[in-house]
Amino acid sequence: MAVVLITGCSSGFGLEASLAFARRGDRVYATMRNLAKADDLVAAARAEALDLDIVALDVTDDGSVRSAVAEILAAEGRIDVLVNNAGVEHWGALEFLPDDLVRAIFETNVLGAVRMLKVVLPAMRDRGAGVVVNVSSAAGRVPGLPCNWAYSASKHALCSLSDSLSGEVQSFGIRVVSIEPGFYATKNIDNATRPVPGSPYAEIETALVTFLEHSLDHGGDPKNVAAAIVAAANDPTSAIHVPVGPDAEMFIQAAATMSESEWQAVGRAMIGLPPL
Repeated sequence: MAVVLITGCSSGFGLEASLAFARRGDRVYATMRNLAKADDLVAAARAEALDLDIVALDVTDDGSVRSAVAEILAAEGRIDVLVNNAGVEHWGALEFLPDDLVRAIFETNVLGAVRMLKVVLPAMRDRGAGVVVNVSSAAGRVPGLPCNWAYSASKHALCSLSDSLSGEVQSFGIRVVSIEPGFYATKNIDNATRPVPGSPYAEIETALVTFLEHSLDHGGDPKNVAAAIVAAANDPTSAIHVPVGPDAEMFIQAAATMSESEWQAVGRAMIGLPPL
């Protein structure tokens, strides 16, 4: 039985991963910033008679991170698996995406993982064992689309962090995995801020938002990403980078074979813009 700590569990990948680990009999600590949003997870766990603990944890707050991790370590004596899943997304052209939204993306998607790691890694090092699963995105493995730059940059950072961290901690018996999904139907889309009308980039912004809304609305089942998280956490031979979904694999492979100008043209076509 593993002790598993997961961030961002009010919906989507975090909620489904919490349930998937609990089905295995693991000791699951499902965390989220706002416990008022725990109803869906509570109901799903109760429906299957699954045992898991729900803990308040805001990955953007140092004190919240330290307090929650200390509570879990005091109760369990260890954390075997850390799943850095909490993430946010906001869209807009670089000139007009508000600074506070840019900071929110990086504070959650990148620095939130860093905060968690700085508090959890010492206990893993002391035990000489542990698994870190960073939930990134296929967007972190391909050139960014117009007006999605901040989210893409944050996911590129998380992918690079995973590479560097793996090299730092593997001699201590700690394994690192970056899960990189394509389009999946989660509630992130509901919380994403759309660009303000009237921007000189309105045509590009509208095309990007329309493409992402359609792709996410018609995306895959988050349960498949949860299954990939659980599988990678329990597979000592797992690669560091794990694309999830045929679209993720297609995008990553295509970007690796295209020139920059070719990818730019494909990116415009993909979101419904005419060629330049």
